[in-house]
Amino acid sequence: MPGPHPKGGQPTLRDVAERAGVSAMTVSRVLRDDPQVLPATRERVRAAATALGYRPNEVARSLRLGRGTGLVGLVVTNLANPFYSRLALGVDSVVARDGLKTVIGNTGQDPAAERELVADLVARRVDGIIAVPAGADQRHLAGAAADGVPVVLASRPPEGFAADCVLVDDFGGARDATVRLLERGHRRIGFLGSPPAVHTGTERLRGFHAALAAAGLAADARHIRQGQTEPDQATRAAAELLALPEPPTALFCSNNRNTIGAFRAIRASGAGVALAGFDDFELADALGLALTLVAYDSDELGRAAGRLLLDRLHDRGTGAADERAEPRPPRQIVVPTSLVEYGG
Repeated sequence: MPGPHPKGGQPTLRDVAERAGVSAMTVSRVLRDDPQVLPATRERVRAAATALGYRPNEVARSLRLGRGTGLVGLVVTNLANPFYSRLALGVDSVVARDGLKTVIGNTGQDPAAERELVADLVARRVDGIIAVPAGADQRHLAGAAADGVPVVLASRPPEGFAADCVLVDDFGGARDATVRLLERGHRRIGFLGSPPAVHTGTERLRGFHAALAAAGLAADARHIRQGQTEPDQATRAAAELLALPEPPTALFCSNNRNTIGAFRAIRASGAGVALAGFDDFELADALGLALTLVAYDSDELGRAAGRLLLDRLHDRGTGAADERAEPRPPRQIVVPTSLVEYGG
């Protein structure tokens, strides 16, 4: 067990030097594996560091050497949604190979919380930021980019500034799922979606409308509910639709939280309502209900965002993005979707 710090608090490099009977410079040389240090001295210093429980401040050391902190900020809107855990795993699997660590912050879809979080990440000197913005006001992200912090957006495009981004084919996936419901004979199709300000919800509603229009139909405003971010909210919204005098015979849900809530409402009502949704999710095949889902590789969404960020960091490190060279233009990657069927 490490011994207590002689003066209380965290042990310092000077404490290690005093215990080992060497200079602070010698301790520093040992910690950076300087081969010029004698083996006996090296062992004495390491034993002293272990006994005191000393841990070097790598962030401060990196900053003194003119390097970054080795941290990447990942800003998401709802950690309760499994989509974001898969996104985070994808990001981390890529940036970790470059020795970077991912710091995750949750905004709860609150733009003010997002602004504070981004400001805090910039103040902490993160090497870059990958963000899923809560809304269209992205001035704080534009400010971070202007301050020299590379910014990559995931799931939603940049608004008001140029940045790399990775998107899902939201429009195409929603259109294809709605077409599948139409092919099965449904003409009264309800829609459960995210808040209108969210890009993914807007694009998926647009795909829903496009499929109906191509079939010569118009969406019934009474059958559309937006703003649900959690399953219990979606359950209530779906129950309202199912209680209408002429309820929808099918529901399309713009994300997995709405799909789960709609499933609960359908099961509780006993109605024979078809269900389709965006986002595949675990146990979807065990619900015992015919279910059409729009699937895509959410890990790849994160991996692609991580690769875009690393490219920007490498450009900065090699001087490829300085004033003497033309900076790399912003890039957009779109992750494709497919339909999967369960219980049919």
